[in-house]
Amino acid sequence: MSELTLLILQLAFLALLWVFIFIVVYAMRSDLFGQRVRRLKDATATAGAGGPGSPATPSSGIPAAAGAGVAAGVAAAAATGAPHAPAPKVPTFIPAPGTELSGPPHATTSNARRLVITSGAKSGSEIPLGNEPLTIGRSSDSSVVIRDDYTSTHHARLMIWGDEWVIQDLDSTNGTFLDGQRVTAPVHIPLNTPIRIGATSFELRR
Repeated sequence: MSELTLLILQLAFLALLWVFIFIVVYAMRSDLFGQRVRRLKDATATAGAGGPGSPATPSSGIPAAAGAGVAAGVAAAAATGAPHAPAPKVPTFIPAPGTELSGPPHATTSNARRLVITSGAKSGSEIPLGNEPLTIGRSSDSSVVIRDDYTSTHHARLMIWGDEWVIQDLDSTNGTFLDGQRVTAPVHIPLNTPIRIGATSFELRR
């Protein structure tokens, strides 16, 4: 084997090694920091273009006036130069299977008073519910800190839309499950219905 052939093989091996290292680093970064959640302004612009899940369409369950109010608020903040925190994607509510016409009522600010952890390392713990959103993940700045190998740093968010509680997955690696179904868009949470994140399950109860 000539020296030129050997040099080419060495360079090819190094290139493949660097590609492998890049893939591993990127996968670790996605798991630790999560995927970037689109700002509300971007989602509103997409909805205005007539895309699926637009807040102005009847299928989303959100009145057109509400979507217009959100867009106006974002535009006003941009005009004044006031800083604002990244907002979640515009919710496109999808009822959990089997709860469209029957099943337990949706959890609201008036009937859901506590978050009860039913399985996992913190089983039996309870967290009072107020009127503020809760973040869930491995990060120490999360409202509900879950430390296991299957939970992303910023995994999911519990938030209030109108007066009802909604669960949103923040593009986590292993997903968020409501009553056994993976959450792909923000959905209403029925009372006493299990939500699973990693090895932990919890419910919203009275």
